[in-house]
Amino acid sequence: MTAERKQHVTLKGTKEGLVFRFEDTCEFEELLSSLRHMLEESHVQILSGPIVHVYMKLGKRSITEDQEEQIRDILRTKGNLLIQSIESDGLKDNYSQQGKLNPIKGIVRSGQILEHSGDLLFLGDVNPGGSIICTGSIYILGALRGMAHAGCEGEETAIIAASYMRPTQLRIAGIVSRSPDEWGIEEAHMEFAYIQEGVMQINKLNHLHHILP
Repeated sequence: MTAERKQHVTLKGTKEGLVFRFEDTCEFEELLSSLRHMLEESHVQILSGPIVHVYMKLGKRSITEDQEEQIRDILRTKGNLLIQSIESDGLKDNYSQQGKLNPIKGIVRSGQILEHSGDLLFLGDVNPGGSIICTGSIYILGALRGMAHAGCEGEETAIIAASYMRPTQLRIAGIVSRSPDEWGIEEAHMEFAYIQEGVMQINKLNHLHHILP
């Protein structure tokens, strides 16, 4: 039974992270069972430690939103695994990263770096000593107390927004912010940073519509 369960999901490491390949002919419940077994028993050492980007390949299998959420629930048991995409060669009613603001849930702890290509919606906190580096804009539904670098490949139109904004450092493209103590804003709630005439500015999120195209 154990060997049979392992065959439904295979794991491969790449320079971008970990790729889970799902068999596309077995029952969906068998896939979930194999995935749980992999996380809890057979690959515990590999799947522990610092933040790892995860890419899920479903083959020709198409899944519903409810089935996608079941996969995500299993992955959430490992707080260091961050899903970047769930891709299927079948019907596109499943999660796809292209052209969307993709949510990632978790906590970026001290010493951890979360890197992302494109715009990022992060549901969680970035602790002091933790960093988010993104080629696009960064939207944090949580507290930003670490470092955030948006537009890291030179995109000065990127922004950084957070529910609670008290970072150790903000960077957009090659421009670094002043210390938060110098912003002149008493409250740290619902703010965003953007570049205006080569200088980083801080403003309240309710003014964001003036900045976005």
